[in-house]
Amino acid sequence: MSLIEWKPEFSVGNAAVDHEHGELIELINELHATMQKPGTQERVLDGLSEIYVQVSAHFALEEKVMRDAKYADYESHKKDHEQLLDQLLDIMDGVEEDGAYDEKRLSASLGHWFTEHFRTHDAKLHQQL
Repeated sequence: MSLIEWKPEFSVGNAAVDHEHGELIELINELHATMQKPGTQERVLDGLSEIYVQVSAHFALEEKVMRDAKYADYESHKKDHEQLLDQLLDIMDGVEEDGAYDEKRLSASLGHWFTEHFRTHDAKLHQQL
């Protein structure tokens, strides 16, 4: 079972950004599936690292789209990106330091982290684009 199912509201109306949203959801769902198996700490860290790399690149693309469109809420949206990346680093540090993770809590954090950003900031971006 997937953690996050694609919803039309995840679309911002830019093909490249929307494609990356789909890829990020796929990565999160893959990590969620990995966490269901025992003895997967190293693979969980690898999955989190891959998500971090992809999210960083995605945010750079999204920020370029916002700048090009002269998006009015650019600064607020960019600040949310920075906070989300910091939170993801904190999650990664916690898994690495503790040597373990709570799969339900980690999945819930990742699911909330992405869907809330899509629902709020990306929904506003979609309205302008």
